[in-house]
Amino acid sequence: MPIRAIGRLLLLSGLLAVAALVALWRGWLEVAPRFDPWAPLDVREAPNLLTGFKLWRLRDDRELCEQVLATSQLRFDRLADSTPHPGCPLHNALRVHGAPLGLSNSFTATCSLALSFALFERHGLQPAAQAVFGQPVKRLEHVGSFACRSIAGSQHSYANALDIVGFRLADGRRISVLRDRSGEGDEARFLRLVREAACDSFNVTLGPDYNAAHRDHFHVDMGLWRMCS
Repeated sequence: MPIRAIGRLLLLSGLLAVAALVALWRGWLEVAPRFDPWAPLDVREAPNLLTGFKLWRLRDDRELCEQVLATSQLRFDRLADSTPHPGCPLHNALRVHGAPLGLSNSFTATCSLALSFALFERHGLQPAAQAVFGQPVKRLEHVGSFACRSIAGSQHSYANALDIVGFRLADGRRISVLRDRSGEGDEARFLRLVREAACDSFNVTLGPDYNAAHRDHFHVDMGLWRMCS
């Protein structure tokens, strides 16, 4: 095909895409909410290509955040914007103290992190546990989210990161990132699936394969960059 014809096709495709977006925005074109980029996110729906954009939209919108949180099963307290430590502001944050699965401790989180956690639990973690063990995870063990750190760009400084160390199944069995990550057993296979699910749900997932500092946990965050290691 001639280069000029290819250029025209690309231009036409771009114009059609812009027209479709404008039609959606103006309400001239009806589509299912999960495929409408301006419709609020619904945690109960399986994630798709628009999920990241919808999470991005609510980063600074507390009203939209609360609307979306209503579709999750998180139990939380809303936190006022504050700067509890110099250089470490909390914005659009909440204190998560309950979820469909138990938590080792409550944790402070940005709305984006909390909702990504809800998506991860519902659409990634629990399906992985059912696939490998035929039972759900009943408790997630973590070692915190908010910590004012001197490390440049640390998402923990904004409650935008969580460190996950283990899981307890319905039958009481405990799966540890540090102890069970290696080998070909069910525990290691489950942890590999969990890591893949985390990579799909969060912007950044760092685990034992990243470096020695992460040998005992999965670090997940909603920073600006995407990384899975």
